[in-house]
Amino acid sequence: MAIHPIEFRYGTPEMKAVWTEEHRFRRIIDAEIALARAEAKEGMIPVEAADAIAASASDASLQRAKEIEDEIHHDMMAIVRAVSEVCGEPGRWVHYGATSNDILDTATGLQLKDSTTILNTKLRNLLKALLSRAEETKNLICMGRTHGQHGVPTTYGLRFAIWASEIGRHIERLEQMIPRVCVGQMTGAVGTQAAMGEHGINVQAFMMEFLDIGSVDVSNQVIQRDRYAEYFCFLANVATTLDKIGVEIRSMQRTEIGEVEEAFGAKQVGSSTMPHKRNPIRSEQVCGLARIVRSSVEPAFQNNTLWDERDLTNSSPERILFPEASILCDHIIKLMTTVIEGLVLKPDRIQKNLMFLHGINMAESVMIELTKRGMARQEAHEIIRVKSMEALASEKSLSSLLALTPDVTRFIPAEEIETLLNPNNYMGTSIKQVDQVVKKLMPLCS
Repeated sequence: MAIHPIEFRYGTPEMKAVWTEEHRFRRIIDAEIALARAEAKEGMIPVEAADAIAASASDASLQRAKEIEDEIHHDMMAIVRAVSEVCGEPGRWVHYGATSNDILDTATGLQLKDSTTILNTKLRNLLKALLSRAEETKNLICMGRTHGQHGVPTTYGLRFAIWASEIGRHIERLEQMIPRVCVGQMTGAVGTQAAMGEHGINVQAFMMEFLDIGSVDVSNQVIQRDRYAEYFCFLANVATTLDKIGVEIRSMQRTEIGEVEEAFGAKQVGSSTMPHKRNPIRSEQVCGLARIVRSSVEPAFQNNTLWDERDLTNSSPERILFPEASILCDHIIKLMTTVIEGLVLKPDRIQKNLMFLHGINMAESVMIELTKRGMARQEAHEIIRVKSMEALASEKSLSSLLALTPDVTRFIPAEEIETLLNPNNYMGTSIKQVDQVVKKLMPLCS
């Protein structure tokens, strides 16, 4: 019986596969095989035994391990016995010199490598979608808002470029993080490698070389959880960017604004009682699940404060945190990519909102020009502020009021005021900025 929505509602097949019980079991076996090969290379166990373990260990079954666990109540030792059974006499060398978390944490490192590979691909797909929309809309002027109020014009291209730039930084963070997070260890009961004697350092190095992941420099019984905390912070950071994008899309899809709209299928239903509804449900789902991803950060930090060389308080939270946060973050990256690719922009509503204040939103342009032509900047600000408030109160156009203001026309002829209040003439370097972002980040998409 399915309980968690990840089982039936959220998540991609590829990321779910990484965090299944079966896949973790296989990654544990990979770690055991690599340990045997490393120890054989160091002359600690017979090469023939390592070859036999490598050939047979994968025949072990999760079901058999569970049967043994029901008897002995120790999950890792149950796996060791299950693997040893299928390896015959050479099975006596399985897990030699290791403690449980040498294998369990190394398996986690392998799963994190699988997970970050998927996340890397998904983030690059999202980046490509954002850059494509930025290039497409770099000339599409719209109303910029601060504090929820009309400010001065911007472009949709600049908005998409800002989001793309943020995703680009996440890709950079991911690549920087992987060597710190995707690591394994073979340090023994409390980190001294005593069971392996002088071979310990080399065994650990060879083992991780076989597994193609990094190796800890030093540890105790467990890999230190600051590494994993960084991973969860990364997921939370990505989720927050997606949340921010989703909030903006939801806001711009409000009926009163109506500048954008999520793609809506021909047979899609928006409400069980209001037939007319077209809701931004995908963006809302992104925003909602981002809260769950962010909630993993606090327990992830607490998992680093273990007693002495370790206790068990990190284990139970991590069984939930790793699959849940990884699967949900991957899910909302893919979902937001779909939203961006299918986002419908409404040029008529964008233009209507841009002109809604009849030029008052272009007051800064006149203030800047007055200063250029000789008026003190603070004086210009006050004159234009007073006239803007008057225009708002009287519902008159700002241009008509400024044309009758001698302090303004002394510097700017009335016929030039309309030009200054034209949004098309006040876009600064926005197009160049978009072009720079596209040029810089597009190579990450290939």
